[in-house]
Amino acid sequence: MSQRHADRRAQRGQDSHASRHLDSVRARIAFEAARLISESGIRDYALAKRKAATLLGVDAESALPKNADIEDALREYQRLFHSEDQPRRLRVLREAAIEAMRFFAPFEPRLVGAVLDGTADAHSAICLHLFSDDPDAPVRLLDEHGIAHEIDTHRFRLDRDHEAEFPAVRFVADKIVVDTTIFGYDGLRQAPLNRNGQSMQRAALQAVESLLS
Repeated sequence: MSQRHADRRAQRGQDSHASRHLDSVRARIAFEAARLISESGIRDYALAKRKAATLLGVDAESALPKNADIEDALREYQRLFHSEDQPRRLRVLREAAIEAMRFFAPFEPRLVGAVLDGTADAHSAICLHLFSDDPDAPVRLLDEHGIAHEIDTHRFRLDRDHEAEFPAVRFVADKIVVDTTIFGYDGLRQAPLNRNGQSMQRAALQAVESLLS
């Protein structure tokens, strides 16, 4: 074997070892981020993975895991440490989501987020998308029923190059936070992007009811 071939083989071995080490570091960060999300209520994945990296003494940006890896780690963390209470809490939240969606029926509500994808826990809010060309209409409905609420805005990525802010209304019912974002009716045609850069999963009332059947 020539020296050149030997050097190349040694380099490939070093690269493979470095790649396995980086994968291991990313997995540790993802699992620590999942712990922070589950136990501390952090909902910003970018913040969670940076906090996790700091706690583990990792400062390389390249070592940060993808959001999809954190979501997988969160499911695994919940399976390992919350296999009994998390499913119960998820069911309570989905039942409450159905009630909220029935309340907002005139606005064709869609459930999104952790309550839909199954990663919700004691810190999770019910997140709904409502649709109305009159953004004040859902607020008036809450006022008519004497429900105290907070008005805010949420920013979403519409595609790779565009973001926009939308009106949002948040309230508490039976100690559960319901966080709604109000889109125009044309927002029904295309969902904004999620944290992984894919179209956000949405579910209408019938689909949410089927999750409990």
